[in-house]
Amino acid sequence: MLLVVRGLFAFARALGPERSSDVGAFLTRSFGRFVRQNRIALENVRAAFPEKPEAEIRAIVRTAWSNLGRTAGEYPHLGTIFDFDPQATTPGRIEISAESIQRFVDLLEDGKGALLFSAHLGNWELPAVCAARFGLDTTAIFRPPNDPATARLVAEIRSGTMGGLAASTGAGAAYAVAAVLERGGHLGQLIDQHFSRGVVVDFMGRPALTNPLMAKLARHYEVPVHGARVIRLHGHRFRLEITPALDLPRDAEGLIDVKGATQTMTSVVEDWVREYPEQWLWMHRRWRPAAEEAAAREAARKAKESGVP
Repeated sequence: MLLVVRGLFAFARALGPERSSDVGAFLTRSFGRFVRQNRIALENVRAAFPEKPEAEIRAIVRTAWSNLGRTAGEYPHLGTIFDFDPQATTPGRIEISAESIQRFVDLLEDGKGALLFSAHLGNWELPAVCAARFGLDTTAIFRPPNDPATARLVAEIRSGTMGGLAASTGAGAAYAVAAVLERGGHLGQLIDQHFSRGVVVDFMGRPALTNPLMAKLARHYEVPVHGARVIRLHGHRFRLEITPALDLPRDAEGLIDVKGATQTMTSVVEDWVREYPEQWLWMHRRWRPAAEEAAAREAARKAKESGVP
C-alpha cells in the first residue's frame, strides 16, 4: 500500500502543482457523485441552506468535490505552492492583506504563546506552511490518517513543510500539546469536524459536537485565540487571512468559559462557510444524532433548573 501511495504522490509531483490540482479536481468532481459521501454532502447543504434551490445546492457540492480534489492534488507541492514574498513586485500564488501580515508579525514578535484555529476551507494546509516558512514557532494538532502507509507519507510531507506536529490522540498527546504553550509557542487546529467527546454548540443552525481543546487551553494558559483561513481564488491562487484576537466569553469567576468560547470560534467558522460554501468539506458527517440528543438533555436540565415545566 505504501508503494501505491508513494507512486500516486510521485505522479502528482511530475504533473506540477497546477496540473496536479486540475487533475485532482476533475477526478473528484467526476466520481464523487457516485459515492456515499455525496449523499451526505447534499443532505448537509440542504439543511444548512434550506432557502437555496436544488440546482444551487448541487452546484455547491460539485465545487466542494473539486476543492477537495485540488487540495489532494496540491498536497505533494505544498512547499512550492506557498510562494509569498512580501518584497515581491509581482503577485505570486499567495496574497495576504496588510492587516493579516501585521497580525502575523505581532504573533512572531510578541514572545507569547497563542492559539490558531482553522477549518477545512480552501487548501487548509497552507496556514501551517506559512507559519513554518516565516519562522513562527507553531505546532499543528492533527489526526493521523487511519491507513498506516498513508499516515507515514503524510507525516513526511508535513514535517518538511509545516514545522511542529502533534497527534491529537495517543500516549503523551496532552503533554506534548501543553509543552508548546508552556515554552511560548503557538498551536493550530482544525475545529470543524465532529468530536464524539465534545461540547454541543450551534453550527449552521444545528447542534454539533465540537472539540473544546482550543477553549480549554485558552482558559488554562490565558493566551490569545485567532482564526486563520484560506480562500481559494481563481487561477490557482489563494488568500490567507488571520482574524484579530477573539473576545471570548468568561464565567462568573472571570475565567474563559469553555462552552461559550467553543461556540464563539465555531460561529467564526460558520461565517466563513456561509461566505464560501463551495470551499468547505461538506462530505463529513458533522451533524449526528448524538449531538441532538446531548442538546436535548442540556435543554431539559436548564429547564429543570429554572423551574420551567
